[in-house]
Amino acid sequence: MKDIEEVREFFSHDRFAVENGAYIEKIDDNYAKCRMNITPKHLNAMGGVMGGAIFVLADFAFAVAANWKQAGTVTLNSTVTFYGTAKGSQIVAEAKCLKDGRTTCCYQIEIVDDLGNPVAMVMASGYKKVKN
Repeated sequence: MKDIEEVREFFSHDRFAVENGAYIEKIDDNYAKCRMNITPKHLNAMGGVMGGAIFVLADFAFAVAANWKQAGTVTLNSTVTFYGTAKGSQIVAEAKCLKDGRTTCCYQIEIVDDLGNPVAMVMASGYKKVKN
């Protein structure tokens, strides 16, 4: 079994997410918790966190949860529902597997700020290029 440092090293090559501040906090079977510190580059014209920054973190958490044991799952479809503006200094995404089939999977990714305020929810389905 891989430890979290090995997983962080592997996903350090996910350049866009990492360069935008995505960081892996926790991994478990079909699960990942990732965070991102909110900086001025993450803000939109109205001063809120840009939806794209929120989605980058959610997509990264999905990728980590679905691939940290065995790489090969790619996104088929994602939908995002935004609930409210982040009020804290970080956003946190938790990806949980709802279905882990032979060739496809489905994850729910909840995004909150570090104060516990709900920010968004993403549903993502993936295709396993490498069969288990």
